[in-house]
Amino acid sequence: MTPILSNNYFIFFNNEAYEALNKYIHSKRPSIIFLLVDENTHEHCLPIVLQQIETKTIIEIIEIEAGEKFKNIETCSGVWNALTELGCDRKSLIINVGGGVITDLGGFVASTFKRGIDFVNIPTTLLSMVDASVGGKTGIDLGVLKNQIGLFSNPELVVIDPQFLKTISKRELISGLAEIIKYGLTYDIHIWNEIMSYKEFNTNNLSSLIHRSIEIKNEVVLKDPKEAGLRKILNFGHTLGHAIESYFLENDLKDNLTHGEAIAIGMITESFLSMKLKNFAEEKVALIKKIILNIYGSVNISKEDYKPIMELLIHDKKNVGGAVKFVLLNDFEKFNLDCEASNKLIIEALDYYNA
Repeated sequence: MTPILSNNYFIFFNNEAYEALNKYIHSKRPSIIFLLVDENTHEHCLPIVLQQIETKTIIEIIEIEAGEKFKNIETCSGVWNALTELGCDRKSLIINVGGGVITDLGGFVASTFKRGIDFVNIPTTLLSMVDASVGGKTGIDLGVLKNQIGLFSNPELVVIDPQFLKTISKRELISGLAEIIKYGLTYDIHIWNEIMSYKEFNTNNLSSLIHRSIEIKNEVVLKDPKEAGLRKILNFGHTLGHAIESYFLENDLKDNLTHGEAIAIGMITESFLSMKLKNFAEEKVALIKKIILNIYGSVNISKEDYKPIMELLIHDKKNVGGAVKFVLLNDFEKFNLDCEASNKLIIEALDYYNA
């Protein structure tokens, strides 16, 4: 697959990606290479990466616990301390091997340690490949509030190896599909049409969608690196989706949702808001709901859950002056930024999801 040039770094694919990684290591000659993993990628992905890296440089492994709840400052502090104890200096290299938690947190750790050291991302989940691999966003959560602390910092390069998708569960694979659906609804209807045609999702029929999704995100990010305008389309489904994800994460009586499961709910509810506020066709909203529910099933969101979910909306990082901002659709590929909706309409959207 053709490499994709982003903001002064490349996203490489398959075997060519490892060739590029080794060429980079050979030219930069890092003092120490640190591989950041969680317990899952340590077992399933690290052996593949170690087999591909060709270097005599010392390699150290740092492992953190897996899961969104560990994407916090305490985990960062543990990694910073480990780097210090293992002799990390400004010539060292961190390679983040994992999903979005690892690449977000690892990029943040690298960008802040000794005022910044080089890092490479090797995303191992579908979600991290099509979303976190591009754009330079690094960061951590503040309690259950997602991505409240962070900065923009680009990796040296990104390695996309679809064979890692065989190491994740079907649920995690489907989670990443939500971000691809988002690109189809907001930017490229061909993606949406392709997804509707699939009877089954597997690693074989996702390769072209991965490449196209990364292309789209890269096109958007290059036009708007700091999310001043166009880049906000990447937030479709994420305003309500993030609030729902955070609520299920903090509520001990609820089973946690994956990021994609929450964003899927967000896309249904925000499509409903689009119908009410932007004349998005009712039959298209119904189609979105039907396809998404066929893929993800339904989640029980009771009326008692509405109030705490809406309270979490207030903390969304996209808000301005306390006003909650949505990305809404006029049609497929036609979007509106910085839209506001009344509490009454948001409740109606949640009711529509539950109907």
